[in-house]
Amino acid sequence: PLNMSSHSSYRSATPSPPVEVKPEPAKPPVSSLAVGSEARQSAAKNQLNPVKYETSPSLAGKRKKVASDSTGWALSDSDEDDGEVKGKSLSDLPKKAPPNPKTKKPKVESERPPSPHGRLYYIDEPDDFFESRLPPLNDTYRFYLNKVTGLEKKYNNGALHIRDILSPLFGTLKESVQFNYCFDIAWMVKQYPSEFRDRPVLIVHGDKREAKARLIQQAQPFPHVRFCQAKLDIAFGTHHTKMMLLWYEEGFRVIILTSNLIRADWYQKTQGMWMSPLFPRLPKESSASAGESPTFFKRDLLEYLASYRAPELEEWIQRIKEHDLSETRVYLVGSTPGRYVGSDMERWGHLRLRKLLYEHTNPIPGEERWPVIGQFSSIGSMGLDKSKWLAGEFQRTLTTLGKSSLRPDPPMHLLYPSVENVRTSLEGYPAGGSLPYSIQTAQKQLWLHSYFHRWKAEATGRSHAMPHIKTYMRASQDYSQLAWFLVTSANLSKAAWGALEKNNTQMMVRSYELGVLYLPSAFGMKTFSVDKNPFPVSASFSGFPVPFDLPPTSYTTKDQPWIWNIPYSQAPDTHGNIWVPS
Repeated sequence: PLNMSSHSSYRSATPSPPVEVKPEPAKPPVSSLAVGSEARQSAAKNQLNPVKYETSPSLAGKRKKVASDSTGWALSDSDEDDGEVKGKSLSDLPKKAPPNPKTKKPKVESERPPSPHGRLYYIDEPDDFFESRLPPLNDTYRFYLNKVTGLEKKYNNGALHIRDILSPLFGTLKESVQFNYCFDIAWMVKQYPSEFRDRPVLIVHGDKREAKARLIQQAQPFPHVRFCQAKLDIAFGTHHTKMMLLWYEEGFRVIILTSNLIRADWYQKTQGMWMSPLFPRLPKESSASAGESPTFFKRDLLEYLASYRAPELEEWIQRIKEHDLSETRVYLVGSTPGRYVGSDMERWGHLRLRKLLYEHTNPIPGEERWPVIGQFSSIGSMGLDKSKWLAGEFQRTLTTLGKSSLRPDPPMHLLYPSVENVRTSLEGYPAGGSLPYSIQTAQKQLWLHSYFHRWKAEATGRSHAMPHIKTYMRASQDYSQLAWFLVTSANLSKAAWGALEKNNTQMMVRSYELGVLYLPSAFGMKTFSVDKNPFPVSASFSGFPVPFDLPPTSYTTKDQPWIWNIPYSQAPDTHGNIWVPS
């Protein structure tokens, strides 16, 4: 049950829908109504005017009209690949052509207001929310969840907020790079402790034209912030990677995570990260191959950074070469835009994951009964039936275990929040702004919904903190063991994972994505045991802290997947609001 008592002070001020976002200080918020995708315009309107759940006839009439305009599964959408880019949060939605070509508006870059909820939404974190000393950390796996405001304290014990990550507890910061999709630069700067707040920060982003201009405008008050624009040469691609490179007086650290650099993503959502150990500097005369890990993490990170072909990253490539990354036990799984042939096909996307599973895992007796689990916050266009991509090339990757020629067809469970999950969440319906599955995509792939399972996370205390984390894994039949585990920025989409073309001789990837793969062999194990009680975290060794409950919970006959662009007015959310995308 939700304890919402602490939220009553701002309940009435909570706007109903959202958008993850970027501020535009020069204009009043209403300017955001004029530009951007339908999703953003709708969310911005609702932001200024939340709709309460009431029985007033005037409101009911108004709601009914909006509902009849916006619902229905008979809307059409443009070609298949248009849906690809829905592989992100609302913040990450692409520009979508309006349904009627006659009313086609000029293409405008998307507006991103500073939060999905409006400034009045947030409650302040309690005084003891942030760490004053090094928290107990699981040093074996180095996988952490984000802190969630409003949870019982034990469920944040050993979880990390961005302020904890950037604090002097982890090192004396000299310089940093922030790779991300969505930025609120003023908020981001404030997360650095005062003593590091003017240290140089490089922002790696994928914004173009007006959106890029707004991003640069946001940074005007902060002369220490510089930019690097990622090249996006394939339509519908995004720079979706979320990574921090932190250079300290004491060494160097990498963090690969799932959160955008906006407050909403660090507030009441379930997010995750891998935080590297502190990598020490190598002795001066070290060879080029020094400081490599058994998982070749150093080589792969350098290759990923080189794929940007960006002069701004050269000094960071050089810095990484000078550090000892040999402690790393995870494998890097990245996506970077391009069309790849020959051996290059296995460098990125799901074929990279397939190669690692082929080379570094072993067949397991009875593996045809070991389910594959995918958990994500957005869904792209999968094709007219499951064989087109999901149950074809993608499932083949996820079911690879060693060099076995056995290609079993194990169960595949997909976790994606239901409408009821969103309605009863800590954020209420606005949480759905970061789950941008659209009616246009959903209606073309009703076959997909039979795979769906609810979000349930009692073990981590996060059942009501909607997931923006993305995880993929292979579990034993009794869900006590894992054959592997991946945390990544990549949602369930071909844009993120890549798709085979030209009779399987070419791999096409649209977006930048990044994740880390945990394989038992790198930890001297046969499988990972699942930690049934991951909180409070202790430094002593325990099982792997899966963020949600196993086994997954199937949708009931009443459950529907959350779809952002249709109204939900039958029942109020935890803030007493309904969802009316206009």
